[in-house]
Amino acid sequence: MANTTIRGAKAIHGANPQNLVEEIIRLRIWESAYWKEECFGLTAVSLIDKAIKVTAIGGVYDNAKPTPFISLLLKLLQIQPEKEILVEYLLVEEFKYLRALAALYIRITFSPREVHELLEPLFNDYRKLRVLGRSGFSLTYMDEFIDELLTEDRVCDIILPRMPKRAILEETEGLSPRKSKLMEAMQDDESDTSERRFPKRPLSVQSGEGSHSQSRSRSRNGRSGVGVGVGVGARVGVEAEAKAKAKAVRGRDLRWALMRTGIGISLGALLVLVLVLAHVLQP
Repeated sequence: MANTTIRGAKAIHGANPQNLVEEIIRLRIWESAYWKEECFGLTAVSLIDKAIKVTAIGGVYDNAKPTPFISLLLKLLQIQPEKEILVEYLLVEEFKYLRALAALYIRITFSPREVHELLEPLFNDYRKLRVLGRSGFSLTYMDEFIDELLTEDRVCDIILPRMPKRAILEETEGLSPRKSKLMEAMQDDESDTSERRFPKRPLSVQSGEGSHSQSRSRSRNGRSGVGVGVGVGARVGVEAEAKAKAKAVRGRDLRWALMRTGIGISLGALLVLVLVLAHVLQP
């Protein structure tokens, strides 16, 4: 029959895949004109043409009428495509409603670890999505929709299977820590700030060929005839350069101080001379 699950389909969470949609909604989908006219005989390939024409996500609207989005979800549960096909649906960036449909299917059928690994990268998708519900149309965003899939119990009038918290999955199933672009940007800013405040000095050089600092220290050691190691030579060279620079700065400051002293002495002598002349010329 047109409403039966494909032969050989695997049970999802111990039940018929179509039973993941509530019975009342499932019956309304089977009775809808969209299901009878548009979903009959669809395969994993031909379903793409229907999904790219969807204009909104959602479960039921108006007087509990099923949306095309939820009808196509039930069709996916009926034909149960291979996991690789669903992943390909998810990776198609051009058609956002096809991606949203694949994300919802993955959330209710895949294992918790696979759900996190496949859906979390979609937090970087900020495109708008129209939502068709009982109160009409509204707007959401792809990243918000993904967050609802990972945190809420009910999305698009579908009761989502329970899923362990992420921290538990990291401990028990080896799920890698979540990578956030915001945290990476903050860490990069902190590292840049620390480098500007505390610049690193190349005090030591690892042994090996091709290092400019190492070759410079070796040539310096060869000229001086002192048999010191590469790392010590580099450190001595850097310290000597720093000392020479400090001496140059101190010499420049000393010359400026002497100039200021000479200028002060000259002005003082001139002032004394003026006072003496004023006293002599006074009648």
